[in-house]
Amino acid sequence: MWFWLAGAIVSEVAATLALRASAGFTRLVPTVILVVGYGFAFYALSQALKLGMNVGVAYAVWSAIGVALIATVGAVFLHESLSPVQIGGLVLIIAGVVALELGRTTSH
Repeated sequence: MWFWLAGAIVSEVAATLALRASAGFTRLVPTVILVVGYGFAFYALSQALKLGMNVGVAYAVWSAIGVALIATVGAVFLHESLSPVQIGGLVLIIAGVVALELGRTTSH
């Protein structure tokens, strides 16, 4: 199930980057990539859930890692700035997801 969640995350990040490149859906190739990417992301997420992943944990991991990856790619490759406060926020998001996952494994 983690394989499917990883696929959902990678696909969603690629689709989000294509969204920026699509220039408001005016460029065909990035637009196709974003539609296919988001479609596969939701399919892969549904497969992870079908295999028994907890929906709260799956969505938290998916969204947190997606946000962190997009922010990192934006800073490194797209020259978007990240302030220390924003970096701290990303750390807190990731810490929250870790707490959700740790809580899930210790409650059984």
